[in-house]
Amino acid sequence: MSKALFILSELIDRDIDWIITSGNREYISAGTVLIHENEPIAALYILLEGTLSISVAALGDREINRVTQGEILGEMSFIDGRLPSATVTALEDCFILAIPRSQLTEKMDQDVLFSLRFYRAITKFLSSRLRNTNTITPDAQTMPSGQDTSSPLIDPEATHQLKEQVARFSEVLQRLRDGKSSG
Repeated sequence: MSKALFILSELIDRDIDWIITSGNREYISAGTVLIHENEPIAALYILLEGTLSISVAALGDREINRVTQGEILGEMSFIDGRLPSATVTALEDCFILAIPRSQLTEKMDQDVLFSLRFYRAITKFLSSRLRNTNTITPDAQTMPSGQDTSSPLIDPEATHQLKEQVARFSEVLQRLRDGKSSG
């Protein structure tokens, strides 16, 4: 599940409106490096269209992941204040929303409830990613031994909630692309 789904599902319409008005919509051409490993970044990015490649110098600049529409990039550096641990390059022409770090920091300092929702969303995403890492073994992609696999991994209520979140996410992503506030 994309980071943006976790994050945007926790934010209210007023928060999304702020992101839309504060963010800069930018087209980046294929081959453009959006984030350089170990270099400061000035924004948090939401990928609205396109595909980005993530690579790490320690692995010989090998691609470790590809991300598509709806992913958020730069959130780790925003949260922990450290330099990016990977390079992000456009594999095709991309459309992004860049939220300036300085404006996001100022918004969080001034709007405690926005800050609470934003950090709660990041926490939920990281918790989910850690649980998935702990649940699936890297080689077999199977449940660890001793885990009950007879019941479904996702209950029907969770599936319903996920469908609602995906629908809201699609609506919010369209608003971000169009630059339209809810009001």
